[in-house]
Amino acid sequence: MILNLDQNFKPYGTKNEITYDYFTFSGGEPHIKITTQFSNVEKVSITHRIQSFNDIGILLLAVNALRNMGVTKLDLLLPYFPAARQDRLMVSGEALSVKVYADIINNQHFNSVTVFDPHSEVTPALLNNCKVLDNFDFIKQITNQLNENLLLISPDGGALKKIYKVAAYLQDYDVVECSKSRDVKTGKLSGFKVYADDLQGKDCLLVDDICDGGGTFLGLAKELKAKNAGNLYLAISHGIFSKGFENLGKEFKKIFTTDSFKTIDDKNVVQINLGELL
Repeated sequence: MILNLDQNFKPYGTKNEITYDYFTFSGGEPHIKITTQFSNVEKVSITHRIQSFNDIGILLLAVNALRNMGVTKLDLLLPYFPAARQDRLMVSGEALSVKVYADIINNQHFNSVTVFDPHSEVTPALLNNCKVLDNFDFIKQITNQLNENLLLISPDGGALKKIYKVAAYLQDYDVVECSKSRDVKTGKLSGFKVYADDLQGKDCLLVDDICDGGGTFLGLAKELKAKNAGNLYLAISHGIFSKGFENLGKEFKKIFTTDSFKTIDDKNVVQINLGELL
């Protein structure tokens, strides 16, 4: 049986779906009640998208409700793992947020926790019984729609290892490395560099796991065009897009993402359902 906690995100479909009521008490406390009646069910798969700390609370309540109904094994699909970018301490006084979330999840004793294209190796290392769904087939679906004479662009050093694995899987595309500088205190980006002299008019696909405000990709787009890039495309596993698509749409001919974080309806965006990649 399947419990989809985000009603707009049902990657496994709706067969054997568990229904529930969700509401908030006047004191602000969220509450959940499973309305599907069942007995002698040993295993349930839960799917969820986390956009706030309150979403974690909904997950915890659902786990407790299912345990109270006698379910002993729970699998969790949590494609976008919250705070995965906060995987190291950069300045004094801050929290190692990814570990806080991982500890909460681990305390639920899931049979398995599946995450999609985690930001770094830290997340799967912290999670018990973690299963990683890589971005290989996601990128393959994208490249199948684009010009064969395509370059894969690594936006920074953090993405290098993963993008070379993608290139090895696809076997048909060269990788161009890029870099940037970030002020750890202010978050300001600068010093964008593309390590190629002439891109010879070839189309370029920037590949990364997360797009939030988009500053990295806007900065690199200008540098890529200065190096004679052709059409620019953007492939993002987890699309937050907190500043929308107006500026990104001016630089990129098309933006590709999944529905791991939220559902998007925009003319410049092609969203691939995560269910197609499972």
